[in-house]
Amino acid sequence: MRIYLDHNATTPLRDEVIEASAAALRDLYGNPSSTHAEGAAARAALARAREQVAGCLGVAPGGVYFTSGASESNNSVLRALAGGASAVTRLVISNVEHPSVVEPAAWLEKCGVGVTRLSVDAEGLLEPDAVADAAAGADLVSLIWANNETGVVQPMQAIAERLREIGVPLHVDATQAVGKWPVDMKRVPVDWLSCSAHKLNGPKGVGCLAVAEGRDIEPLVLGGGQERGRRGGTENIPGIVGFGVACELARAECGARMQRYAALRDRLWDGIRKRVPRVRRNGAADRVLPNTLNLEIEGTPGEVLLEALDLEGVAVSAGAACHSGSVKASHVLSAMGRTPEQARASLRLSVGHGNDAGQIDRVVEILETLVRRAREAA
Repeated sequence: MRIYLDHNATTPLRDEVIEASAAALRDLYGNPSSTHAEGAAARAALARAREQVAGCLGVAPGGVYFTSGASESNNSVLRALAGGASAVTRLVISNVEHPSVVEPAAWLEKCGVGVTRLSVDAEGLLEPDAVADAAAGADLVSLIWANNETGVVQPMQAIAERLREIGVPLHVDATQAVGKWPVDMKRVPVDWLSCSAHKLNGPKGVGCLAVAEGRDIEPLVLGGGQERGRRGGTENIPGIVGFGVACELARAECGARMQRYAALRDRLWDGIRKRVPRVRRNGAADRVLPNTLNLEIEGTPGEVLLEALDLEGVAVSAGAACHSGSVKASHVLSAMGRTPEQARASLRLSVGHGNDAGQIDRVVEILETLVRRAREAA
């Protein structure tokens, strides 16, 4: 039996989601843009899912636009705002953003847009007043709510309120936050919010861009009137139906999930630090997703431990990525002041649906043995 501790990468589907998506695949084959009965059935399912997603995010259903996922949603905000009447001339992001924000920002910079990149502190946090000071006169601020690598949660309400005071619109990538952290656009005044279904036990290949009342977005994908003219292409009804169910479950269970995930994450951390010498956490321990543990294990290359854990039946992620035979340190850990060696010695372990205390204890035992072997070999 394998143990999956990589829920920040993607999550297993809930049974309720599988059943709803399977029923939609079988029964809802009509095009929701069609006027016949089959189209009407698909259109009704689309409307129902839109309400479920909107309820989870705290936005009006009319503000939910379905996309292929958060990467497309992020690009929709950044790239689509490069033209038209609302063209961006100055953009503010942080230096710990997901590549789906980093790369469009670099593209905008080549197009002549000024891009300001904010630094985080050693715990991975931004300071709200510093964000507002840097954003004065900017056209858009785009920030990640909860970091995919460290789990660090930015003080988004304070940031959003400060930006609202100075009249600068805010886009947030809430991909990791939804389902694991309270997300409510009625309470936190963000203008655009991106998320993906597969991060909260929904299907891959579907997500949304949620738009606050009074805001709009130029379509990134042209070629049809779908999504009220904001995203061309026939909607992925089975995926969207599954996304709606996943959001409904997340809304109902968020508080209980946070408690359960935090108990497992803390059990994991307590076990590791008692049995594995010379380890430390990466990121603010009091401002982190309840399911995420990013740690540096001194003297043990993360990619080596990742492979060894995989052979032992445990799935995790490393703090460095291998591209074409070379190892590149995480830009997030580098931004937090970690050296390439420290980033290379880091692992991300993220718990979620399907994990239990017995699995956590087993991972601690395996990791203790593997770290000892790796250090002896070194």
